[in-house]
Amino acid sequence: MSKLLETVPNFSVSREKDPEVFQGLVDTANSVPGCTLFDVQSDGNHNRCVFTIVGSPAAIEEVAFRLTKKAMETIDMTKHTGQHPRMGATDVIPFIPTTEITLKECVDLSHRVAKRIWEELGIPSFMYEDSASCEQRRNLAEVRKGQFEGMPEKLLKEEWAPDYGERKIHPTAGIIAIGARMPLIAFNINLDTSDVEIAKKIAKTIRGKNGGFKYCKAMGVMLEDRNIAQVSMNMVNFEGTPLYLVYEMVRSLADRYGVRIIGSELVGLTPAKALVDCAEFYLKLENFDCMNQVMEYHLI
Repeated sequence: MSKLLETVPNFSVSREKDPEVFQGLVDTANSVPGCTLFDVQSDGNHNRCVFTIVGSPAAIEEVAFRLTKKAMETIDMTKHTGQHPRMGATDVIPFIPTTEITLKECVDLSHRVAKRIWEELGIPSFMYEDSASCEQRRNLAEVRKGQFEGMPEKLLKEEWAPDYGERKIHPTAGIIAIGARMPLIAFNINLDTSDVEIAKKIAKTIRGKNGGFKYCKAMGVMLEDRNIAQVSMNMVNFEGTPLYLVYEMVRSLADRYGVRIIGSELVGLTPAKALVDCAEFYLKLENFDCMNQVMEYHLI
């Protein structure tokens, strides 16, 4: 079986805000033989898009570079606004082991990509998650803190020199977080309130760094086009912290503030087991064997 890995690059543009720039990135992603663009998510409120691409190591290495180059040429961060924290035109590039490839190989690939991006495009980068040069840089939220506008000052601090590049951002493309990690699920829960402070309070309670769920990163944001608040989350280990557990806690906390959950969403692709685990929980299945009782698993 051939080696396959996944990359899920995030770009600071959306189909809703700038369809031509967005389409240019889609066309670039489809231009590299040996990889497939599986999914594209775009959100006008966050003003960012998320690509899910799977392919051979060489193809993924090439498409990550080409997309970064295209984003640099077409996205100007000095004019960008959005609900989601961001620090670069290409904001983050994670590499995720999929088939017959190790996390260590993904780490090595992430460093090659970061080095090439600096040498050929002049865009600096921080290495994060399993590629991080120190524990302080594992957490993307810590790396991104300050965002594009505050990054020039941050880079002058002794502990925040880029892993690749000089202590200054690219003037329009900013700086990128690049790294290898295990699968992450972007999971959002929408509330029937326009009070974003409620979403922020819930997010603070459930996120790991504040004493909540160990594998949950969360923030409260406002969806301006729908006039509702959202608890936006990254679940970095869905087996350690299942989706249903977070959902139930958000529902309980929302009830405390007199609001309800009106829906949830997944951004990008997600492992099937994460959803099967939810089905097992809510259906109260007894002695359930996922691999033997789910028909599609027998067709793989």
